[in-house]
Amino acid sequence: MTKRSPFRYFKTSPEIIRLAVMLYVRFPLSLRNVEDLLHERGIDVSHETIRFWWNRFGPMFAAEIRRKRVSRMRCYSNWRWHLDEVFVKINGERHYLWRAVDHEGEVLESYVTKRRDRAAALKFLKNAMKRYGPPGVIVTDKLRSYGAAMKVIGNACKQETGRWENNRAENSHLPFRRRERAMNRFRRMRSLQKFVSVHASVFNHFNQERSLSKRCHFKLNRTAALAEWRGLCAA
Repeated sequence: MTKRSPFRYFKTSPEIIRLAVMLYVRFPLSLRNVEDLLHERGIDVSHETIRFWWNRFGPMFAAEIRRKRVSRMRCYSNWRWHLDEVFVKINGERHYLWRAVDHEGEVLESYVTKRRDRAAALKFLKNAMKRYGPPGVIVTDKLRSYGAAMKVIGNACKQETGRWENNRAENSHLPFRRRERAMNRFRRMRSLQKFVSVHASVFNHFNQERSLSKRCHFKLNRTAALAEWRGLCAA
């Protein structure tokens, strides 16, 4: 059976839609900034059109990227996960964004909750382990909710805590914080959960760890990532 293209009812070409979504999600730009950048390229679209595009196609692109990565990552079981949570205000009310990052800086899971207790940590861990499998080591801070949740799961012996051990997870919050400031924060918990899931997948896709590779290798990886992005959701 032939796969139907998700762009079939749109007059705009898929290349323009992918470009608009990539600019908005990948870089700390507002909708009007993306509108101006596209206008310089001779593409006249409204910022509300860009909002509709990222809401419609952003989760599709992220799901396809995540599906390809999960199929490769589940082959490795001796992972070292780094877990951390950061508070995010929605309409003046504090919420918590839980994040799981592997030893290479790949954002595995993002989960938004209103509380920071054992139930929230347990649901976050179960979602991550269901998708990626059990890790070899889990590095956390000294929040007691992690230890209580791991006792329920039965992997408390895999937990490690330390003053500088969790810097990998702490640094992974920085790209999200830049996007949060560009978007003037969030209005709903649902929109926050949707955006962080899409943003994590797109960030993983284009994150080539420039400082750890030679210039020639970085250029090849960047070209391959861009070519793969242009082929997302192709019929």
